[in-house]
This record gives sequence, structure tokens and C-alpha cells, in this order.
Amino acid sequence: MKIGISAFAWTSRFNSSHLELLPAIKALGLDGIEIPMLDPAELPIDGIREAFAKNQLDCTVCALLPLGINPISPEQPTRERAIEHLKRCIDAAAAMGATLLGGPLCAPIGYLPNHRPTEDEWSWAVEVFQAIGSVLRATNMQISIEPVNRSETFFLRTVQEAARLCSCIADPNIGVTLDTFHANIEERSISGAIRSLGPNLRHLHASENDRGPLGRGHIPFPEIVSALEEIRYDGYVMIEGFGYRADEREGPGYLWADLDVSPERLASESYFYLTDLVEKPRRTPQ
Repeated sequence: MKIGISAFAWTSRFNSSHLELLPAIKALGLDGIEIPMLDPAELPIDGIREAFAKNQLDCTVCALLPLGINPISPEQPTRERAIEHLKRCIDAAAAMGATLLGGPLCAPIGYLPNHRPTEDEWSWAVEVFQAIGSVLRATNMQISIEPVNRSETFFLRTVQEAARLCSCIADPNIGVTLDTFHANIEERSISGAIRSLGPNLRHLHASENDRGPLGRGHIPFPEIVSALEEIRYDGYVMIEGFGYRADEREGPGYLWADLDVSPERLASESYFYLTDLVEKPRRTPQ
């Protein structure tokens, strides 16, 4: 397992100024950083690739779909725009040096029509993700689809649903992201959900129930780490929490984080908590 941190700890709008954070993140011991992506054209792609290589950090990408980009829209032109948008996101992520693009990619956050998912919507989702398979192969990229909780979507809330979708798509470059914040709401057992996914689990967001530093809340991270080790998970455990900075109005934590939890404190406290869990079973009793 590798441990990284999402730039969401600082901002939802990553730009060139945030590249100054990389040396301190590397010095802390983290292996990688996840970049939020809404519009790939807004990101300093060349600068990200150069800075990440210079600091020997891996890059992963978490994409959110903007309004008007909807793979399960009943309107075919909208679904076609979704295919082209996902292709642009894949190309941009690859250009930044990433090999994984994840996120809630089936529908925009907050798209909540007043019905349960239909078979047509499932078919449209499958068609969209099958349509990007050639781009994934050409760029050596993986897609990792993230289920999110019922207040943010009506479509793909559980790992069981995500595994079904992956089975229907049948592309080895497409798997599942499990986010412990969302799984805490939608799964009866987070560790059981991890075991049920097995090799379909390609990425994990380690998020406390209040998006604060890991270990302060009630998410059962010792059980989660044990389940990851049981399935021999070798992907990223990406810390995804929100810190507070008064000058960072684009940061999710500007409104939600505790005032004493800076992004840097969230990163260090969460990292040392996770490394203690991962290393503890391997220590020889004194």
C-alpha cells in the first residue's frame, strides 16, 4: 500500500501556486498527491508533471463532472458530451503523469431525479464507459469509479452496485474507488465491502466521518487496514480530508473544517496515524 493525500485538504481549484506545497508533502513521507479536476483546461498540466517528477511524487486525479456532463442523461447529445469530456480528462491526467483517474464519474454530484436507477440508465452508463476503453489503453490509464452517498447521487451508492457496473463494462482498466466517508453511510460493513471488491478495488479514499484528521472520528480504520492487507491491496490509500486556511476560499474546509485543523496538520496527523496502523502488525514484540 502507498499513502498519499488529496489536494482537497487545501483547495478544490488546484493551480500553479499550490505546487509550492510539494516539497513539504514529500518531506513528510507521503508517496503521492491527488489533484481535483473539474475542467482539465483549468489545470497547469505541464507544471504539475514537472513539479511532481522533481519532487518524486506520484499523481492521481479525482474528477468531478460539471453541469451538463452526464453519462446517464436521457438526452443522447448530453451523453456524447460526457464521452468527450471523459476522454479529455483521461488525456489531461496522463499528460500530468498520472495513471489513475477516479471520482464519482457516473453523474454530476447533486443530480437527483425523483426515481430509482432504471435499466436504461444502467445501459447508458455502460455504453459511455465502454466508449472510452480505447483511450484508456492508448494512455495506459485506469478509471476508478467512486460510489457516493444518497445525499449526493441516486445512482451508484454502494460497492455492490459499482462491482455490477464494472462487470457489465467488462474493461480491465476500469475498477472501483471506495471512499470511507461515503461507505460509512451506505455500507453495513466497510471492511466487508473491501473484501467483496477484491481485485476490483483500485483506489481508496481514507476519510474520517467528519472529513477531519484520521483517527479522531469513528471510522474503523484498524479493520479497514486489516481488510486491505487481507486482499493484498497494493494501490493508494489517499487521505481525503479538509483543512482550514483563512486565505483559501476555494478549499472545502473553509466552511467545514475545525479552525485549528490546518491542511498541514490534517496531512501530518492522518499520515502518522495510518503508518502506525500499517506498520504495527509487522513490528516484532520487544
